[in-house]
Amino acid sequence: MAPSVQIYFLPLVLFALFPIKTTSTSHHHHHHHHNHIKSLHFSLYQHETINKTGYIIVNGVAGPGTSQTTTPFGTLFAFEDPMTVTANRSSKVLAIAEGTSITSGLDGLRSISIAKITLRLKHHSGSISIVGGTHNIKPSDHPVVGGTGDFIFVQGYVRSSPVNLKGLTVTYKIEFHLYWPPFATQLHASVN
Repeated sequence: MAPSVQIYFLPLVLFALFPIKTTSTSHHHHHHHHNHIKSLHFSLYQHETINKTGYIIVNGVAGPGTSQTTTPFGTLFAFEDPMTVTANRSSKVLAIAEGTSITSGLDGLRSISIAKITLRLKHHSGSISIVGGTHNIKPSDHPVVGGTGDFIFVQGYVRSSPVNLKGLTVTYKIEFHLYWPPFATQLHASVN
């Protein structure tokens, strides 16, 4: 039996009712002025307390044992850490870092990390998402892959550097280097 005429007729009716609109966003400006890129640069301190804000979920299978700086290869770690204004744990909390890391280096020092950082700053609130490789005893740069709230469409990176790796609570300095593409600042201005 031949296919029903309705199968072919319905798309034609829909295209007639809802014509496809195409827009071009390719603009060629030959002006010699610089576009101002909105950016934000600041530092916070992440405090991770073993078996309080950070937990080993799955033990690794090879390499060195667990210490303040190493975990066995394959270790799955989850955390929800406060981020403060200074390296002092009792200073004001401005953010929470939630995420996970998996030990990816056989030396126990490197991991792949994924985190959502919820920020409550004076003039900005929302979250940023980061991914990347972390070295437990050296500074590590993590790309920012997106954001929410005031950080929607944000790009950039965060640099994580160890400050104190002794004791139950380890502290990292987290430097934020955030940039909004021009379309995002225009979008934000039109919404507000």
